[in-house]
Amino acid sequence: MRRDALPLWQPGPDELADSHLARFARANGFDPGDYDTLHRWSISDLDGFWNALWDYAGVIGERGAVALQRDGDSEMFGARWYPHALLNFAENLLVGSDDRPALIEANESGITRRVTMGELRCLVAQAQHGLRRLGVTPGDCVAGILPNNVDALVALLATASLGAIWASCSPDFGAPGIIDRVGQVHPKVLVAARSYVYNGKHFSIDDNLRAVLAGMPGVGHLVVTGNDAGPAGDGTVPTLTWNELCAGQHGPLTFERVPFSHPLYVMFTSGTTGLPKGIVHTTGGVLLQHRKEHLLHADVRPGDVMSWYTNTAWMMYHWLVSGLASHAALVLYDGAPVVKSADGAAGLDYGVLWRVAEAAGTTHFGTSPRYLGSLAEGGYEPGRQHDLGRLRSVLSAGAPVAPEQFDWLYRAVKHDMMFASISGGTEIIGCFVLGSPLHPVYRGEIACKGLGLAVDVLDDRGASVIGRKGDLVCTQPFPSAPLTFWGENGDARYRAAYFEARPGIWTHGDLAEQTVHGAVVIYGRTDTTLKPGGVRIGTAEIYRVIDTQPEIQDCLVFGRPAGDDEEIVLCVVMKEGLTLDATLADRLRAEVRRKASPRHVPRHIHQVKAVPYTINGKRVEGAARSVVAGVPVKNLGSLANPECLGEYAALYAKEPA
Repeated sequence: MRRDALPLWQPGPDELADSHLARFARANGFDPGDYDTLHRWSISDLDGFWNALWDYAGVIGERGAVALQRDGDSEMFGARWYPHALLNFAENLLVGSDDRPALIEANESGITRRVTMGELRCLVAQAQHGLRRLGVTPGDCVAGILPNNVDALVALLATASLGAIWASCSPDFGAPGIIDRVGQVHPKVLVAARSYVYNGKHFSIDDNLRAVLAGMPGVGHLVVTGNDAGPAGDGTVPTLTWNELCAGQHGPLTFERVPFSHPLYVMFTSGTTGLPKGIVHTTGGVLLQHRKEHLLHADVRPGDVMSWYTNTAWMMYHWLVSGLASHAALVLYDGAPVVKSADGAAGLDYGVLWRVAEAAGTTHFGTSPRYLGSLAEGGYEPGRQHDLGRLRSVLSAGAPVAPEQFDWLYRAVKHDMMFASISGGTEIIGCFVLGSPLHPVYRGEIACKGLGLAVDVLDDRGASVIGRKGDLVCTQPFPSAPLTFWGENGDARYRAAYFEARPGIWTHGDLAEQTVHGAVVIYGRTDTTLKPGGVRIGTAEIYRVIDTQPEIQDCLVFGRPAGDDEEIVLCVVMKEGLTLDATLADRLRAEVRRKASPRHVPRHIHQVKAVPYTINGKRVEGAARSVVAGVPVKNLGSLANPECLGEYAALYAKEPA
């Protein structure tokens, strides 16, 4: 990508002098203005960098004398971080004075509850006592089917305080999707909400709960949250309410310190190509990675307020949770990001998250490109509607951010803030590339590689390339790499997923380009990369063109086999009242040709009623590609709207536009 414009934002005197990253650089003998040298040190002296981060972040626990111990033939796969350390994740998050703000609970009606750190510690102590009474000990699994609220976070922290393992799903998952995920970990205790509210509608999940319990034999206890009356569960599993779990004398909050590599979370991949992979993340790896990203890259400071529109199944929920360790308050929002207008009139209310941000004094607002696109499409400009004086940063994850969305953010939200498009994933519970308070923001670019991560872009020969697309890789060990995959042959499946293509090198699965300025551009996942004529094309390059067309509501791009080659298929959802015709199809092709290249031009363009998405809101190109080719989709439970695939299955029988 050619950099042909002035930066949209540049660090000012405060960032250059007082940001965490500037202070960390100076404390270790580096010029804050020379990030490249700081990054080279961070990946060439891994022991020195991660020890310096541990000390700067004030990690609570015993570090031990050894930072990195390499075992086996592969420096990456056999790496053991801090083999003599002992620490507890919850102990590192439940810090600060009793009266400091800790949690701000909100829903579609606004802020509903505020919790101080003293109150949060008391809530966690009560839940810890309850889980201990149910027999939860270090290494046991506790699972949650919970919305993003205070009870969910208390359950997570209480589990971690005991040295137990946490796995969670959102209550809007169907029963098969829940069983495919938390059923893998055989939880001793299942904590579940009986209902949730989305876009003003109340949804009961009692039927799903009964199906889940029937499909997960061995659950020791069911704990139900919320105020729903009546029986819960299927009658075969001992059941108690959240209030009953937390009732009685609980004693002081204690913390079971565990080894650095002790499992903390089991997180699950989308599962669109088979059973979701249960990725086991370590206590120390999660803590160090998030402390680095929050402090050094996001510049989270005491008194800040962090929010992210997410559910409890997504990686960004777990990323947000760790913000407590930086003495920030967290906004826990449960509901839809865009709701029907409250007055019953036609139209949508785009302001719900921004009203919460204004009332909470949010400093770091986390979101997704899809949400930003919906705001721009709706003509909503948060900066004109709300007082965002405390907002210092907007962050986006889940998909590549189009250059035009960069422009919109600085025009419609706030001109004086750091925008950081970030990219990493569930696999590393963090970011390979992201922003920093010391980097200017250029449209379409991710500012820098994460400190301590030897990120590179390699071509098919294994050579590092600049200015050309290749595979995003990491060539040195890093603490937040998974411990293993949960279940049988976990190590072998883990190795096959990330090290089979290049032994000893983590191949992440993103198509990327690094610029001569040290920035990175992500073009999409390599498993959805298009290859017409053998040339690799990222789907993001086509989305950025089609998403801006005024007639298009949504779209999906995927490849269809054509002999020994591949054809690009574009499916579009038209805005209400509009229809795809040959004239529009020709114009769309012309726009793609002009703004991308002739190789990007779709061979087929179809009108469809809906685009398939995962429950976490990501387009699922692979599912459409499979059904068009007559191949069954292996895990429909991972999709939010699997019924739409029937239309795609019939596409090959239609004449393309």
